[in-house]
Amino acid sequence: MKRMAFAATALVAATALALTGCSGERGNTGGGTGTEEETSGFDAGSTIGVALPDKTSENWVLAGDLFTKGLESAGYKADVQYAPSSNTVAEQQNQIQAMVQNGAKVIIIGANDGKQLSTQVQAAKDAGAYVIAYDRLIENTDAVDYYVAFDNFKVGQLQGQALLDGLAERAGHDAPYNIELFSGAATDANAPVFFDGAMEILQPKIDDGTLKVVSGQTAIAQTATEGWLAENAQNRMDTILTGSYGGDTVLDGVLSPNDTLARAIITSVQQAGKPVPVVTGQDSEVESVKSIMEGVQYSTINKDTTLLVQQAIKMVGQLQKGEKAEVNDEESYDNGNKIVPAYLLPPVIVTKDNAEEAYANVPSLLEIVKSYK
Repeated sequence: MKRMAFAATALVAATALALTGCSGERGNTGGGTGTEEETSGFDAGSTIGVALPDKTSENWVLAGDLFTKGLESAGYKADVQYAPSSNTVAEQQNQIQAMVQNGAKVIIIGANDGKQLSTQVQAAKDAGAYVIAYDRLIENTDAVDYYVAFDNFKVGQLQGQALLDGLAERAGHDAPYNIELFSGAATDANAPVFFDGAMEILQPKIDDGTLKVVSGQTAIAQTATEGWLAENAQNRMDTILTGSYGGDTVLDGVLSPNDTLARAIITSVQQAGKPVPVVTGQDSEVESVKSIMEGVQYSTINKDTTLLVQQAIKMVGQLQKGEKAEVNDEESYDNGNKIVPAYLLPPVIVTKDNAEEAYANVPSLLEIVKSYK
């Protein structure tokens, strides 16, 4: 199935070993995908640009630090930039354009709005640079070469199944279960992919009456959370509770696309004086891991940022040597202009029951989990 995105330090060691001192410009200086022909590579000491959105998530902050350390340790000049939340799209556009002008050979982009970067990635292509979309797909352009991310459709499926499992475990009564649905920012290409994956699991249960969305808000346009901002999710949850959950009507579960929004939803419910429902999440943020271990938030998704950055840097190393970057999915991610070759990593669902196993290779989170034993 094509996933229509517009609708739908151990890190360094392995990478450094893969690098050689090949020099030269990109073989097909007009751009191309990098998967269609060999290229001549570029100098191992070249500048690599990394453009990330604002610091609304712990994982973006971590990614920036890992990219800086990883690229520099591998011998590159790292130009890692964040766009401020006050004017994120315009600033990210300017940052990418500056990276092109400064001669970056690869530009890795965690897009704030993947629909508004076509001019900048085309400029990169015209300058002979490669563009790797990191975590979020860049849309409506053929100038993006690769996509590296966790399998976001699978993330949604795991969230949907976790909601069902949590309801069976915690609701305290038989179906039907009252639920509400939240999705991410409309500007983020991942948001509909998460939502579609979850709804593949949940929609049949809505159709057969096992689940009831009491507010009636089931379309992604109704469930979207502008800017992925916690206050927007909390305000919407406040409104839903006031309008749909008066009297004895109980909210049993909430599909939340990430941990930041999950905590905001939980806060809303607690402030309303209602029992905390089953709430899903994503990103394994510290406060949510603690909440899961305390039995409040039900689940999150472990998407190890270290592994994702490692894979992106590995792809840089392959391109630097004049090789094709490794991909494992050349069918699923249609950005509106092309199928973007992708390397997808597997996400892991985390609940209180499997947290110790899930975080076995994440010492900081494993320590938190063990502190609750």
